[in-house]
Amino acid sequence: MKRTIIATLASCVMATPALSVEDINKDYIKSLAAPGKTVLVVEYYDGSGKIVDRKGYASQAGYKAVSPTEFRVDEKTTLHLFGLEPCQGEMVNRKEDFAGACSAFAQEQLQIMLKSPKVIFCRAFVSEQNAAKQNATCYGYYNYPGSLDTVDMFEEQLLSLGALRLAKKPDGTYVRPDLAKAEEIGKAGSYGMWADPRAKSQ
Repeated sequence: MKRTIIATLASCVMATPALSVEDINKDYIKSLAAPGKTVLVVEYYDGSGKIVDRKGYASQAGYKAVSPTEFRVDEKTTLHLFGLEPCQGEMVNRKEDFAGACSAFAQEQLQIMLKSPKVIFCRAFVSEQNAAKQNATCYGYYNYPGSLDTVDMFEEQLLSLGALRLAKKPDGTYVRPDLAKAEEIGKAGSYGMWADPRAKSQ
């Protein structure tokens, strides 16, 4: 969580959510919190940006990362942070005291983000609603009385930390160009993968 806090303070990235025509309502997300549980809400949107359905979950144990870009909601559903990927192969970051697979570092950082939010709020297109693996954009509400009260986009934070990078289309353009500034923060600070020259050269 320390890394998440540092990244939050270091970045003022305000990327437009890719799955809605309106900004998120942070007060609404905070209002979903329930004592002793991590609340997860997924909202489904149509092509015009209108909410057409909503699903809610609550867990006392929290949610687990099952890959660098995915976490399990229940036995039938996994949410995928689309448009992001780990670097390829191995990486070393002495500041983070990490040496190993890029995918392992990314999954570890995603699990840190999943460890302590009061609320996880995700958006997906309605076409994803019944899929076993659903592409989504997710936010976490973190509250530590007296020190932190914030709603952060998972993708922004993971890019800013250098845990993940933006995936590219076959033509070389970003799948999520709205998050390019977050990736630049990771690169400029040599965070995560960007401390390793091998990642920079990929």
